[in-house]
Amino acid sequence: MKQALSISIGSSTRNKIAEIHLLDQEVRIERIGTDGDMNAARQMYRDNDGKVDAFGVGGTDLGLFFGNKWYPLHSVSHLVKDVHITPVADGCGLKNTLEVRCAAVLEAEIGDYLDQVGRTALVMTAVDRYGLLRSFVDAGYKCTFGDVLFSLGMPLPLHSERSVKNIMTLILPIVSRLPFEWVYPVGEKQHQRKPKFSWAFEQASVIAGDCHYITRYMPDDLEGKIVVTNTTTTRDVELFKQSGVKYLLTTTPVYDGRSFGTNMMEAALLAVTGYKDKVDYRQHQPYFKMMAGLVDSVGFKPELQVLN
Repeated sequence: MKQALSISIGSSTRNKIAEIHLLDQEVRIERIGTDGDMNAARQMYRDNDGKVDAFGVGGTDLGLFFGNKWYPLHSVSHLVKDVHITPVADGCGLKNTLEVRCAAVLEAEIGDYLDQVGRTALVMTAVDRYGLLRSFVDAGYKCTFGDVLFSLGMPLPLHSERSVKNIMTLILPIVSRLPFEWVYPVGEKQHQRKPKFSWAFEQASVIAGDCHYITRYMPDDLEGKIVVTNTTTTRDVELFKQSGVKYLLTTTPVYDGRSFGTNMMEAALLAVTGYKDKVDYRQHQPYFKMMAGLVDSVGFKPELQVLN
């Protein structure tokens, strides 16, 4: 049996193991959280190098892909510095091949409902979800990008790809070297709710992005909203349901009540194909093409759930 291991700096309470069937093979997928301890995560990568078929990097990104360019995050690159054998994926491949299909799936599944509520989207952070930006912009949605709102805590909504790119060019050289926990909740902080900028949620019919960001900052009332995300646990789904979310679209498949992160599922695809090369997102075109083919081969597609 193939093995894919996602080592996350997120909370260990979200740990999960599943055995799934992909491309006529069985693969064991496992997510292990280190509660924000980067040293423990680095040691775990070192200890399991060569012992599993593929690694996923969870709770963070090794870099940000935006506008056909990959920008490394220097503050987290040391996590996988000691990995020399097992290929490592942080989910960038699936974010930019699978997530671009989200708007089309919504249109096919609930187009009539979108006619009623309008096509407006809040993408929590576009710099690490370029596929979602591309999906909703190309589908003609009126978009708000919350990169400055939720990552920097400043009341500056962005409304165009150009504005996101301008901000990214300005601040990325600084942000890429900051401790990652300064801009993203890690460990137990992922369970803490700190609602803010509720108006940004109220204005949108679709809330899209990282599940931790959504659950951390969303208001209590999301009546009638559509949430597009992944890495959802049963606890997350119940929170969305209680808040009044009408539809939940998970960008990765649901297994045993859980949608795993893009890093986990990308690692699973690498494992079953026997991929051995180093994943290099800087040379993304051939890799993304391969990943898109694998997505089609296994039948991955965003999955819609009716919550209310």
